[in-house]
Amino acid sequence: MSAHLDPRLLRAFLAVAEELHFTRAAARLYVAQQALSRDVRRLERELGAELFVRTTRQVTLTPDGERLVPHARRVLQAQDDLLAAFRQARPLLVDLNSPGLETSRRVLYRARELAPELELMARYESGLTGAAGEIVAGRLDASFGRYAGLDPALRAGLDHQLVRCEPMAVLLPEGHRLAASAEVPLGALVGESVYAGAGNPRTPEWTDLGRLLFEGRGIEVAPPAPLAVGIEEFQRIMAKEPHPILVVVGFPAMPGTVLRPLVDPVPLSPVSLVWRKGLVHPALDALRRAAAELASAESWLERPAGAWIPAIDMNLTSTDA
Repeated sequence: MSAHLDPRLLRAFLAVAEELHFTRAAARLYVAQQALSRDVRRLERELGAELFVRTTRQVTLTPDGERLVPHARRVLQAQDDLLAAFRQARPLLVDLNSPGLETSRRVLYRARELAPELELMARYESGLTGAAGEIVAGRLDASFGRYAGLDPALRAGLDHQLVRCEPMAVLLPEGHRLAASAEVPLGALVGESVYAGAGNPRTPEWTDLGRLLFEGRGIEVAPPAPLAVGIEEFQRIMAKEPHPILVVVGFPAMPGTVLRPLVDPVPLSPVSLVWRKGLVHPALDALRRAAAELASAESWLERPAGAWIPAIDMNLTSTDA
């Protein structure tokens, strides 16, 4: 007997066993009677057993045929259950970094519009490094952030698609000397300590971006602050040490602060959609389409003349998928 049994042969057998008539069974399966008879004979050869007694007047099951019926039903039901489970794709778990961030939120919402039959569930890991470990481990599917700032060992298990070169900004306390300015030249921050997430194990890629931006400009990265989880805790901790905070222009508003774009030059934060290498999921396809659509429609990948972006990011901004 063959170690591999084609489920099609069991379906042919079961149709004849239930109809006890080859013509009706063939019509039920939408196949030619000759093909059905051939499949039944093949099954009998593979099992080494006669399954039906055929006469010109009737078809009846042999004892071996009767013994096979319940087994065939269980096998085919298991196959149907398996196919049904995978026709309904599992939810795609998408990390948006932090609540309210414009780029990741808009890509997710557009993907939901493109594929309303699929489920894309938002998660908030607070930084790409923290999310990347979860993605590689299979506990998360996708995230957004600065791909070039990840450890190379993490990048080896990931693919990415550049979504946006997002202009950077600073959050200033309302009473700060630069709060009244519409824009803040980088040179105006000389002597300042600017918070860029130093000490947060989830966001070293962001702290590294701040260090690269401030290097040689007389601007310091503010020392580590207690790790705050959630916007309310972040606001409370930041209020105790009122440093300017390095953010992107799409950062959500915080009470007691004003957001001011950085200029001269305009620094850009490369935001990529990042996912586990080899991941196949229809919702990921929708997410990638949404990212590409928004990037094209809103010129998210255009760089202003003289804009600043780290050299390592320039080398890793192509799609690796």
